[in-house]
Amino acid sequence: MSHTDRIVWRYPRPTRDGWMLPNGNLLLVLAHGKNYGGGVVEVTRGGRVLFEYRGKQKSVNTTQRLANGRYLIAEGGPKPCVLEVDAKGRTLAKVSLQSAFKDPLKQIGAARKLANGNYLVPQPADKVVREYDAKGKVVWEKKTNGEPFCALRLANQRTLIACTTGKCILEVDRAGKVTWTLTNQDFQGARMLDQHSGIQRLPNGNLVFATHRPGRATSQLVEVNRAKKTVWIYSQPNRPAIRHFQILNTNGKALGGTPLR
Repeated sequence: MSHTDRIVWRYPRPTRDGWMLPNGNLLLVLAHGKNYGGGVVEVTRGGRVLFEYRGKQKSVNTTQRLANGRYLIAEGGPKPCVLEVDAKGRTLAKVSLQSAFKDPLKQIGAARKLANGNYLVPQPADKVVREYDAKGKVVWEKKTNGEPFCALRLANQRTLIACTTGKCILEVDRAGKVTWTLTNQDFQGARMLDQHSGIQRLPNGNLVFATHRPGRATSQLVEVNRAKKTVWIYSQPNRPAIRHFQILNTNGKALGGTPLR
């Protein structure tokens, strides 16, 4: 979507996560379907598939292109896990995840690899965000009151957590102490956080989140600053709900650096 609400590119299949890569290609998570456990594709703007991974379980929930050229892929199913796959589709690393629930779509949220080599994994059904090391050991976790869909590790080592059913966004320190919150009360009681999902931290420190409510015809992106003041709202009347997103530019200027989302 352009800043003028014009569709400039689309993909013909439902997706669950996606990135605009620095080379201009699109990295997409394809939703599961009949006889298809979801997958990941990297495609050009012209639609040419450069990479494809077909899920081995029930659902592919998220992906991330890593600095070394590998693809991080999270799969839900009987054995939920995060994988690192090379451009030829070979699995080079695998970490099994702990979950007490069987719903593959809620076993794993937007998992991301951290700069320290560990994996930050929101686990909605278990109502916890966990940090796993490369051997699958849980080295940090934060239990939440709602289902966490997205979690971001900030430069100060605090963690932003979008608690979808908890109707709040939290910032917590390494000890698990809540250092900042955003709730519906910060919108004068408007139900902006009743059903939210993806979040992105902008270089200026502002936060953008996707929000929608079942049965409501408008899906929105909302930007707030540290003081919890609304900076910008983008509405999508009568379009499918936004699960996750990537802000590419603000005020006509491209965002620099690696997106924190």
